[in-house]
Amino acid sequence: MPCFRGGSGALARPAEPSSLRLRALALNAGMAALALAAGLWLAPPAQAQETQIINPGSMAVTGFSGTVIPGFEEGLPPGVDPVDETFIDTERATLRVFDVTALGGPPSGQLVNTPQPFEVLASQIGQVFALTFDDGVRNGTPSGVPDLYAGATSLHGIRIVTPDADADGRPERERRGKASATFMAGQFGEENGGGPGTIWRIDGISGAVSKFADIDTNSGPGIGDVTFDKVHRQFFASDLDTGLIHRIDATGAAVDTFDHGVEGRPVRGLAPTADDGAVMDIEGAAFDSEDAGTWGYTQDERRVWGTAFYGGRVYYAVGDKAEIWSVGIARDGKFAGDPRWELTVTADKDLPVTDIAFDNKGFMYLAQRGEIENRYDYSQFADTGDGEVIRYWRESPDDPATESIWVPVPQEYAVGFPEGNRQSAGGIDLQYGYDAQGFLNPNACTDTIVKTGDKLRDNPALAEQLAVGGPLAVHGVQITSPSLVKPANVPPFGSWFVDFDSFFEDPEVEGHVGDVEIWRPCEGRAGYYEQLPYPGDYPTPLWPPDFPPPGNIPPCLDVEAVEYFCTPAGLEADLYVRDVAGIGGDSVKADSRTPGVGITPLQQTKAPGAPFTIGVTGHFPGDTVNVGLCFYKQSDADKGGYYPCCKVVVPLATPVASCEP
Repeated sequence: MPCFRGGSGALARPAEPSSLRLRALALNAGMAALALAAGLWLAPPAQAQETQIINPGSMAVTGFSGTVIPGFEEGLPPGVDPVDETFIDTERATLRVFDVTALGGPPSGQLVNTPQPFEVLASQIGQVFALTFDDGVRNGTPSGVPDLYAGATSLHGIRIVTPDADADGRPERERRGKASATFMAGQFGEENGGGPGTIWRIDGISGAVSKFADIDTNSGPGIGDVTFDKVHRQFFASDLDTGLIHRIDATGAAVDTFDHGVEGRPVRGLAPTADDGAVMDIEGAAFDSEDAGTWGYTQDERRVWGTAFYGGRVYYAVGDKAEIWSVGIARDGKFAGDPRWELTVTADKDLPVTDIAFDNKGFMYLAQRGEIENRYDYSQFADTGDGEVIRYWRESPDDPATESIWVPVPQEYAVGFPEGNRQSAGGIDLQYGYDAQGFLNPNACTDTIVKTGDKLRDNPALAEQLAVGGPLAVHGVQITSPSLVKPANVPPFGSWFVDFDSFFEDPEVEGHVGDVEIWRPCEGRAGYYEQLPYPGDYPTPLWPPDFPPPGNIPPCLDVEAVEYFCTPAGLEADLYVRDVAGIGGDSVKADSRTPGVGITPLQQTKAPGAPFTIGVTGHFPGDTVNVGLCFYKQSDADKGGYYPCCKVVVPLATPVASCEP
């Protein structure tokens, strides 16, 4: 049964137990008064789930479940520090699914009232961060209702205990590693068979919780992110312990892995870096719960955080000085072995990018999360106030003077009201649009951006103005139009806000919110990968009937794969070609052979193995567009006079999904 309980996510350390009891009584009285005065923002009591828990537009959010002092009502013995007797509250939620279809009016920086969310408790899944949905296919049949997946995390702290030594009926909290230490109940859902490498499945219809997959080699750092590949119906999960990206099939079985440190880094001339083998040893004296450097994370240069499947590739973020890379997924679902560097994040602070999202216009959205700060008193899990939410887009056309195919300087969003507006907690996704009164518009596929953050409505200079829109201590999600990049929406009164746990007496906690994921089935999603047939090592060329010419003359150029992207300029296609004739070509000239359709650019040169990018305009989605190509070697052309040119006509079957919003 879903459960809602009040209580602070962190417990301040009082001078003595008697003052703690007084504070608790006062806090309970204060909450009662707040419920009367601000009932508009407090969620109603939990109710039994009568229908499916996930609908189009449903917003899933992860966060710390809070704390409890067992037996507090009976009092603590003299001289006992209450913090030493404070444990994870296993009967509060670490995952909530919100109905945000009606936000109550236009955005004005206000906290919105939502129906009581569906909840998954810490006793069921422990602490989780990463989220993803599948496609709702059940037993081979589309159901329209997806399942939700959540990955175990250390980003909401690591808590360890040893067996009861003072006969008070509860284990002993430990700051440092110690013989016989175990993870605290509610850390990784061990009581439900979980561990630090577990990915949980929440049934989208019944809400039933089960263990989906388990990376049993993970010693404690947990899962960085999880993403779903609906083309091959498989998942990819980043492992903070080893740095590997695990490929997991639809049954939850781990199939194989991609090692960025060994396979990716050499692409940029960097030395391959294998995992150093460090593990989290909570029984060893070197382990310190307040020092993440002792937790067994793999080295920074191979540590993979956020992931996203887009356009036939897995995009992933590496290290604190975040670099965005991608690796292709072959037609059989395996890693294609073609890692490529996309960009190095431009931001004021070097912070990990823990989440990546794409919209249907080709924008790539990145969310940073502050450095890990695991306080023993549960008050802080991340150093917030510097995390940015930014977006990049592909250069159109690609600027040969820049190394990346993405623009060098991203756009930034204002996150939260505190000075600097950089309160990102590391979660991001796209949502449907909303009308002027705050009602969800499912016909607008990616017209809203949702991002997690801390202290979102906390700014003393604006306190009077903000008070009109609800409590100030909000840790949760900000909902904004993607068009409102800085300097627009500073301060962010053009946004709505949703609190994770509807508790507003914890203004100082940091890092207690995690990821956010939207169930958003719609056409026009960014990215489209054309599945070319593969009868042998190479596909049968899909040439028009009049090519090649009669006889046994083979085509001089094969198109091995076509990868489509939506960009702000419209549809683009990356053509991966094979030089059958062996002319050593590195350039193409392109033109349209379909009336009314435009093709850009007219000429381009690329490094061997890199795709040629073709822009397509003036067509209808789903049309086949014929593109004429002259494939040649630029150094031959530079000499002047005649030079070999392989001429072919490539029919591009454009995706049915439109690049328009």
